[in-house]
Amino acid sequence: MTILPAAYLPSIEYCARWAQGPCVVDGGEHFVKRSERNRTHILTAGGVLALTVQAVRANRPRTPMRDVRIDYSKRWQHQHWTALVSAYKASPYFDHYAPRFEPFYTRRYEFLFDYDLRLMETIAELLGLPMPAVSEAYLTADEGDLDLRPKRKEGADFASPPYIQVFSDRLPFTPNLSIADLLFCEGPQSPALLKQCRL
Repeated sequence: MTILPAAYLPSIEYCARWAQGPCVVDGGEHFVKRSERNRTHILTAGGVLALTVQAVRANRPRTPMRDVRIDYSKRWQHQHWTALVSAYKASPYFDHYAPRFEPFYTRRYEFLFDYDLRLMETIAELLGLPMPAVSEAYLTADEGDLDLRPKRKEGADFASPPYIQVFSDRLPFTPNLSIADLLFCEGPQSPALLKQCRL
């Protein structure tokens, strides 16, 4: 079994592992700053851009993910949506998928965990993936489980097949961005590309 953290617009590697199943999202883990729980990466004309969902008192150690509140004092929703539109409006499938993502940048969610799960449900539907089970308490990884919760860098063995990105005329292929990059660029071919990833 693969144990996943909740994730904001998860990476292609995250989704490739999710597609392998079976998976469970740990609802009892502690929040890890600057991780996929509230951060994603997209490709813009200027290169890779990190988008971070602002959290209230995110510096407090050992805060359970379920208790992390979203901070709306900064206009991060507007900034994120503007960045996504700017980066992907010229992509082949932006007009098709944008209406599914835009509500996440206008509606307010109190808790980061709920926000991440609703966004993951949308991604599951778009990719034709089953939504992982969600645990109520912290999960202890058993032997043979793949635990993706620790803060980590992209897997050394991970490789995704290259695809045409929006700025491929001026930037080299950038692997393992947000799943939004793959969806906006490849649309219905995204699930097939996830299956071709080397994990």
